[in-house]
Amino acid sequence: MASLPKPVVTGSPVTWRPMTTGDIGYIAVLEAQIHAAPWTQTNFSDALATGYYALVGEREHRVVAYGILMLAPGEAQVLNLSVVPDQRRAGLGRALLRRFLDVARERGAEQCFLEVRTTNIAALALYAAEGFGAVGRREGYYPATARLPREDALVLRRALSAAEPFG
Repeated sequence: MASLPKPVVTGSPVTWRPMTTGDIGYIAVLEAQIHAAPWTQTNFSDALATGYYALVGEREHRVVAYGILMLAPGEAQVLNLSVVPDQRRAGLGRALLRRFLDVARERGAEQCFLEVRTTNIAALALYAAEGFGAVGRREGYYPATARLPREDALVLRRALSAAEPFG
């Protein structure tokens, strides 16, 4: 069975910090390179203005991961979780997801939801390993692009326990 190549990762650690409005332009450029249906600068600006929990991971002053978590009474939803291509398969997506789950639990969320493309095998494997299970399907959720046809999303859910830290 073939496996994806491991990224070239330096020994420097990733530093996690809150996303700022000053990050949005650069992150929107990364987003357009990473996703077939990317968030826009306006999407990121609106998320920050609304008070969503947003993190950036940096290695050697370079953004290598970022994400947005929406918190609501009793629940949380991962809206965006992204890792730059040359840093994938190094645990950054898992680290960011676990940070989000810890924050959600600390703020009283009892469950966490997210949507994922049905063809995103790597993300589906990560979410399954972290205790997420499918609870629904949104037909035609992702719009067609020049590269991809319209695609369904799986809605995933994970129960959160107040006694169980994820990190």
